[in-house]
Amino acid sequence: MLYPLLRPLLFSLDAERAHDLTLGMLASHPRLVPEQTLVPDPVRVMGIDFPNRVGLAAGLDKNGAAIDGLARLGFGFIEVGTITPRPQPGNPRPRMFRLPAASAIINRMGFNNLGLDALIENVKRSRWVSEGGILGINIGKNADTPIERATDDYLTCLRGAHPYARYIAVNISSPNTRNLRQLQGADELNRLLGALDAERQRLDAASARTVPLALKIAPDLDEAQIEAIADAAVRHRIDALIATNTTLSRTGVENLPHGGEAGGLSGAPVFERSTAVLRSLALKLEGKVALIGVGGITGGRHAKAKIDAGAGLIQLYSGLIYRGPALVSEAARALARC
Repeated sequence: MLYPLLRPLLFSLDAERAHDLTLGMLASHPRLVPEQTLVPDPVRVMGIDFPNRVGLAAGLDKNGAAIDGLARLGFGFIEVGTITPRPQPGNPRPRMFRLPAASAIINRMGFNNLGLDALIENVKRSRWVSEGGILGINIGKNADTPIERATDDYLTCLRGAHPYARYIAVNISSPNTRNLRQLQGADELNRLLGALDAERQRLDAASARTVPLALKIAPDLDEAQIEAIADAAVRHRIDALIATNTTLSRTGVENLPHGGEAGGLSGAPVFERSTAVLRSLALKLEGKVALIGVGGITGGRHAKAKIDAGAGLIQLYSGLIYRGPALVSEAARALARC
């Protein structure tokens, strides 16, 4: 109820500055956040029992610093990251831009984060995680790691995150790390997923616990690419596909202030395309791989549309910036009713 009053103040600040202030408050004073009642809507996806279908997408809390504060908003699960093996500053500022007329955001953050070790320490301190909250850890590669050695970075992150994550998401679809989307190509993808699947099986056996793998993909894919990704996911026992990340398209925002900024576009303008990719994957996979729908969810009806298109879970990010915490319970109630 307070967010509509706070939003004008936050929107008067630079977008990244407002983000840092909000996350800092959530991290340092989690109990100051009014706790929302979790809307129950139990569902089993990837072999995990989720209390409801609404999660937080990666990117908002890259370092896992504010897990306990974010958990008070009523999420059924939280995904942190993207994390890289070593700390890195990301791209030069300014690198995040609001487009309020389109309920959209453009960012070119570039996997700015404090590194794998810092994230793990934050996760270990989280009360919500220790009490059984479902945490996903999203992993990527360092910007200065050559693309031909990207698998090494992903394996490092997989090994480090495995003891602390309920599932691990592999980000190969950010447009803000040079050449990263090249990993969505058929040959590159098969090599990467083959290595991750083999290591995941080894880690699962050694720890006597199962940690599912999810793969986050871009919306800027044609049908042949979508089919190749679906085939690779089945072949390498990937447990879920997260559809989708941000888009390079500027359809609908071309003439808006900041509409021409470089980076990935998220929010309302990506809804139709991300949902189309989700629907196409559902038709191709026929239930063989779980699907998580993300992109452009700004209301309960958008959340329901993702489920109708084939998703078992949904995730929020940009919609939270424009709607605030009320979006979490609205989406959860909409899904519980159906």
